[in-house]
Amino acid sequence: MKMSLLAMCLLVASTHTSSAQQRPAAAHAPAPTQAEQELINLSKDKWLWMAERKMEPLEALFHEQAVFVHMGGNMTRSVELDVIKSGRIHYKQADIQSASARIVGTTAIVLSRIRLLAVVGGNEVTNPFMVTEVYLREGGSWKLVQLSFSRLMGQ
Repeated sequence: MKMSLLAMCLLVASTHTSSAQQRPAAAHAPAPTQAEQELINLSKDKWLWMAERKMEPLEALFHEQAVFVHMGGNMTRSVELDVIKSGRIHYKQADIQSASARIVGTTAIVLSRIRLLAVVGGNEVTNPFMVTEVYLREGGSWKLVQLSFSRLMGQ
């Protein structure tokens, strides 16, 4: 039921016409630090692993208590992994238009403006999103503890 609602929401949202407009980067924005760039690269890798359904690196990346917020609801780590593995949602391609990272102690926030091509319920949909990822530094590596999709209207 939850997946049907999610599929319906993605399908309805994809029917809105939109024109992609890429905003120029702020001239005064500093270049990311090495640690911030590491997180931006990790986020980019995550999108590739999701598209290719590479479960082993995703299982290692997703924290045991991770929460995933979609347009139609939220999921636990195990549900999100099952959705990816089964193909109920196939994150086919994420075109990353911009990404930034901010580190606060052992917590990091990655904001990405993407155009996501996905297959949901057998239907291919494309939506513009601002994606928020929260990572926790644990045992020398970054673990994804939260991922939220916010659909961008009029994009």
